[in-house]
Amino acid sequence: MGYRLPPLNSLRAFEAAARHLSFKQAAEELHVTPSAVSQQIKTLEDYLGLELFRRLPRALKLTPEGTAMLPKLQEGFENLAAAVASTRENSAGGVLAVATPPAFAQRWLMPRLQGFALAHPKIEMRLSTSLGTIDRNEGLEGGAETDPRLAATEVEIRFGAGRYGRLRADRVFGVTYTAVCAPRVAQGESPLRRPEDLRHQVLIHDDTIPDADARPTWEQWLKIAGIQDWGATSGPHFTNSGLAMEAAIDGLGVALVPRPLAEAEVAAGRLVIPFEIDLNTGQAYWLVCAEAVADRPAVRSFREWLLTEAQRGGS
Repeated sequence: MGYRLPPLNSLRAFEAAARHLSFKQAAEELHVTPSAVSQQIKTLEDYLGLELFRRLPRALKLTPEGTAMLPKLQEGFENLAAAVASTRENSAGGVLAVATPPAFAQRWLMPRLQGFALAHPKIEMRLSTSLGTIDRNEGLEGGAETDPRLAATEVEIRFGAGRYGRLRADRVFGVTYTAVCAPRVAQGESPLRRPEDLRHQVLIHDDTIPDADARPTWEQWLKIAGIQDWGATSGPHFTNSGLAMEAAIDGLGVALVPRPLAEAEVAAGRLVIPFEIDLNTGQAYWLVCAEAVADRPAVRSFREWLLTEAQRGGS
């Protein structure tokens, strides 16, 4: 089948200019001059027989035709880039860049990662951590777009409600919050026999989630336990679940933390769960990536391994 298409450079120039609404910024991205971008777009408009931009004195605005054309063109470029990248990749390997919340990487992923490396020695993993992988209320529909033109495949482990627009999202496991402490705290001078005994303990707060309205609190946990809140807001606050758990391990007090991240420390005897009372927030960890790269071999291998590990003992 033959395809009658305008020059590829003119399509690239239009996509960049439409995305930035600026010939100058498009030129910087494409490493050409603004006049070259303008000429390429003029070539495309002549080919189509219609205008794609309204050129205002100090602004650039898409015409209705340009607005309708842009999403399909971007999808086409994504598919082209994904096809080239898949061909270039070794079917059994590749570079996989994974960004995760700090505590997830430290407490859940790292202890298991050797198994993935042994099973997939040709995949070069580049792991990074970022609090930006924890959803904010105002950004639940977004998620970081992965650029399929990059040599490395980028995926994220995100913590949130799972609403990521056009991105592929696989639920890894749900998260409940539970109270944990060091064994010597649970059995100390003020032993923890009933939830009411928490009145005599230092309460450690996990403020990892940026939005206070979405953040699990001791007040919520106490309500589930059937205890009238006594104003349990005092005590140290940490913006990392891992640090909150370290404080509990060191005997600072009782921490309210994600149960899946604490299970290894409980199994090792460094933490105990004094009360089988869990606070369910409806949040979860998700494997998120652009649809254009979701079926690359490295991503498929990581997804299958990650979900298998989660089913084996993730939550």
